[in-house]
Amino acid sequence: MKALVLAAGYATRLSPLTDSFPKMLLPLAERPMLDYLVDRLREVGEIEEIHLVTNARFATAFADWAPDDVTVHDDGTTSNEDRLGAIGDIAFALERGGLEGEDLLVVAGDNLIGYSLADYVDFWRAKGGSAIAVHQVEDRGLLSQYGVVELDEDDRVVGLEEKPAEPRSDLAATASYLYSGGHLALLPRYFEEGNPPDAPGNFMVWLHTREPVYGYRVSGEWHDIGDLGQLLAADNLLRERAGLPARAEYTLNS
Repeated sequence: MKALVLAAGYATRLSPLTDSFPKMLLPLAERPMLDYLVDRLREVGEIEEIHLVTNARFATAFADWAPDDVTVHDDGTTSNEDRLGAIGDIAFALERGGLEGEDLLVVAGDNLIGYSLADYVDFWRAKGGSAIAVHQVEDRGLLSQYGVVELDEDDRVVGLEEKPAEPRSDLAATASYLYSGGHLALLPRYFEEGNPPDAPGNFMVWLHTREPVYGYRVSGEWHDIGDLGQLLAADNLLRERAGLPARAEYTLNS
């Protein structure tokens, strides 16, 4: 099994912090955000390689950051206007990294994962097919910002809708996916049918009606860092755990 971290976005909601610096390397409690995710990935004994896909604007910064066990791929894009989109980047990384036919754990680089990825992999192995991690969200207003997942009694996905106006469940899709190599081989068909290359959940929306996909119910913490408020909250959460003083405002300096 291999792992792929999606880090090719331009994080315009965090401008000007991210105008010349990648969101996924912003410090949280004085460590780059991605360090926490890589720590989680290393806990999964089955993962043989960790790959990261980014854009041309930030490729050098990621290459400078990358530890020896992370391979960085530059998708060649330079702006929101020419970006490949998350699903496009998965297809790019499959070819560039020689990952065709491999089982793959795909996770967004701006996710803070507090649950066990090893348990997630065990769940997926037991079920077969592909899987998506889902998190219960009590606030129905927030649900409309995510993909909303419906599961049957066997935890198989029977409904998945991106950002619904009227959510039919309280389970939000997190940007953490486990794919069998055979399911990823369907990506060319997905594109040939004219489906969108952006938002990684869109491939799961298409896939679950054709192949078995299961929902892993997250029992630990999960944080999606999309805006400045979420960034500050995550920073202060981790600062408290590290014994550092809280901050009233987020800055690149400690």
